[in-house]
Amino acid sequence: MLATHIRRRHWKSVALTTAAVLVGLTAPTLTASPAAATTTEYDDTYYADAIGKTGTALKDSLHEIISDQTKISYSAVWNALKATDQDPNNSSNVILLYSGVSRSKSLNGGSTGNWNREHTWAKSHGDFGEAIGPGTDLHHLRPADVQVNSIRGNKDFDNGGSAVTNGGGSLTDSDSFEPRDADKGDVARMILYMTVRYEGDDSWPDLEPNEKVNNGSNPYMGKLSVLKQWSNEDPPSAFEERRNEVIYDSYQHNRNPFIDHPEWVESIW
Repeated sequence: MLATHIRRRHWKSVALTTAAVLVGLTAPTLTASPAAATTTEYDDTYYADAIGKTGTALKDSLHEIISDQTKISYSAVWNALKATDQDPNNSSNVILLYSGVSRSKSLNGGSTGNWNREHTWAKSHGDFGEAIGPGTDLHHLRPADVQVNSIRGNKDFDNGGSAVTNGGGSLTDSDSFEPRDADKGDVARMILYMTVRYEGDDSWPDLEPNEKVNNGSNPYMGKLSVLKQWSNEDPPSAFEERRNEVIYDSYQHNRNPFIDHPEWVESIW
């Protein structure tokens, strides 16, 4: 049985120390160890109906919980991202996904040197576009450099490729994109949030992870095995936790359960 911890700021440092030890082993490891069970201040309230469940029952319960949300317009996303992704060391800037660059909040737009709104679940995968709902859900929208965002395009996620220019260590090839190490867990948890939130029962497509790339306009995103590994290798950071709180408190009033309980990734998939 997995040990239970109250996960706060020390959680990632312990996980990274463990990861560093594992890297030093000569025997190859195909999958990361499952995340340890956690407890949060929301377990007796927000997550009360999900605690103790696993598998499909857990997924169904979380879907009911997180579907109760306030939706915002796509134009409102600009200002929301300036709050959710604010640089903790410079309140005038946001931290960009994939590159990790800190850039002025005022440089939002579509030109070179600007940042724009990246849909981690590519909006063409299910063809929901920018409509209120999955197209404006802050739990998968992040600020990203315009050119890096364009290189990612609507590619699925997988390991490998060549270095992305100004991508902070991100890699890409003809059919997939690999974020820099510091963003891998973030991406995985955002994608898996979307698969639980959008189940096809509210006029939007049933979004599901799979083991493929080149998913095109189908409502699928790959690769699940890689996303699971990334979630374990890159546990939730203080930045990610704060982001979850801002979305919950100030905008959508729902949470990404895989930030609060990263072990639920393995419990469901």
